Amino acid sequence: MDCFLEWSPEALDDVELIASYIERGSLWYAKIVVSKIVSAAETIRLNRDIGRIVPEVADKNIRELFVYSYRLIYRIEPERVVIAAVIHASRLLQPFVSRIEGGK
Repeated sequence: MDCFLEWSPEALDDVELIASYIERGSLWYAKIVVSKIVSAAETIRLNRDIGRIVPEVADKNIRELFVYSYRLIYRIEPERVVIAAVIHASRLLQPFVSRIEGGK
């Protein structure tokens, strides 16, 4: 099912920070990683249930896809899918939970 995809401002900031960090070592690799993240998000737009349920949150509407060593976390809403965060898999999720849940 094709649905409306929206990036939260924080998720866009996450991607910019990831790109800036990787660029220090390789501009080429930074472009590849960002391209793969965007591509994964487009896949979600076409199939909202493709990602696994985020274990720390245990809500069927909060899911994630792994892109290299990053967690692309998204929230399924009735009319759209919101990319809520893109964080390194080694980071604790707790500081991001409020943002991921949409400020519940």
